Formats: sequence, C-alpha cells, structure tokens
Amino acid sequence: MDEFEMETMDINEFDVELPKATAWDRVLIARSNDRAYTMDYINGIFDNFMKLHGDRLYGDDGAMVGGIASIDGQFVTVIGQQKGRNLKENEVCHFGMPNPEGYRKALRLMKQAEKFNRPIICFIDTPGAFCGMEAEERGQGEAIARNLYEMAGITVPILSIVIGEGGSGGALALGVANEVWMLENATYSILSPEGFASILWKDSKRASEAADTMKITAEELKELQVVEKVIEEPLPVTAENCEDTCEMLRKEMIAFLKKYKGMKKEDIVEERYRRFRNY
Repeated sequence: MDEFEMETMDINEFDVELPKATAWDRVLIARSNDRAYTMDYINGIFDNFMKLHGDRLYGDDGAMVGGIASIDGQFVTVIGQQKGRNLKENEVCHFGMPNPEGYRKALRLMKQAEKFNRPIICFIDTPGAFCGMEAEERGQGEAIARNLYEMAGITVPILSIVIGEGGSGGALALGVANEVWMLENATYSILSPEGFASILWKDSKRASEAADTMKITAEELKELQVVEKVIEEPLPVTAENCEDTCEMLRKEMIAFLKKYKGMKKEDIVEERYRRFRNY
C-alpha cells in the first residue's frame, strides 16, 4: 500500500475504535447554542400546536412554553423549558431558567390536561430554576415542590424527555413521569458540574472531573434505571438537523400513547408511584 492509498482510505475500513465522548463532552454538547430546543421539537413532531400563556396568578414566563397539540390524531398537552439563541431571546426566556410563574403555568396546563383526559409530554432543558431574589420572593421552592407533589397524582400518562441540560429541581419539576427518556447527548443531574466541584473540592475548575464522577450521561442513567430509554444521536442534534430525531421521537411517542390508551387512571398513578419507589 503506497502513501497515497493510505491517506485516502476510509477510516471505517480499519478496525479502529474512535474515542468515546466523555461526560464533559456531553455537557458541552447539551449546552451548545446550536442544540435543538423545545420549540424545535414541538414544531417538528406535533400538529396544530396552540400555545397557552400565564399561570393565572402572576404572569407569563417565556422560559416555560406549553399548549395543546395533536399527534397521530390524538390530542396531548405539551410543556417544556425554552432557551434562547441570542441576547434578545434570552431576555425573554431567562436562558431557559423558569421563574415560579413558569412552573405554575406548567402545573395549570397539567391539571387542564387531566380534566380533559389528555396525555402530557414534557421536554426538559434547563440548567436549573431561576435563582434571583424576585423568584425567591414569589415562592420558587414552593412552586417546584408543588409540581412534584401534584404530578405524582396526575391521572393521565406523563412522558418526560431530557433533550439538553436537565439540571437540579428545575428539571425534576417536569420529571415526575411514567417514563423518562434522554437524548444521547443530554445530561440529567442534581446540579451543574461546576457547582458540584465547588461544593466537593472548593474548585469549580474541576468541573470536567466532577462530570465523570456524577454519572450524568444518558448511558449511565439508563444503566442505573433512572431513565427508560436513550434516543441515539448519530450526530449531535441541532436546530438544523433535528428532522430525523423528530421523526424517531414521533414514532416512539405514538407507541407510548398506545401503551397507555385504555389503562385505568388508578393504574397509571400506581405505575408512576412504583417507578419512583424503585429508587
């Protein structure tokens, strides 16, 4: 084999294992500004999406989007955290960190879904709940805790999908579901790797080391049975290339909805209860 033949040969012809993405690599991909966000999935998966606004108590929060949509002829309630791609968008959605009114809006839509017997599909993508003084004054902790409590007893099936960052209680407030799925390059954790490193080692610069320690990747969480399904990403999913992932998720969602169609309400709640008791 001459030098030219070696240089032009496809790497797949060699029995070589490419380097596996590290946990920190996944964190950086999940945080990427090119990552597909909640509205990209809503527009790519569902039909006839109608956005709803407000918590009927304080106001509307751009970091939490939700409404009614249809999939395969069935109406569902769709809720998710939304990030922005530029400063103007992030001023509206607080960099994907909801305020209390965002979580209260989400709960309002969940209770509405329960009233009209619509399944609930949640998209999780947040570094955490907004932690400013005004959020604390309006009851951030209570709003998140209320979601956890109420979601545990919702009588319609709930599916939650971690599509990017799944950080802290801000993510878990949409995560009390019958099934939780993750995209391959998403992360799901109790706090950020920087915060973990700051607390454990008093050094936020050890974030990449913390990411390995925390077991925050989809593969690790599937092994720990924290999530039921990992959605593969042959290439990291972006707003520009998410069509195939949307189609895959659509098929999986339809199967999920068929699985729970006709199931008794008390059985849906019991299954969700047992899922979390298994931890």
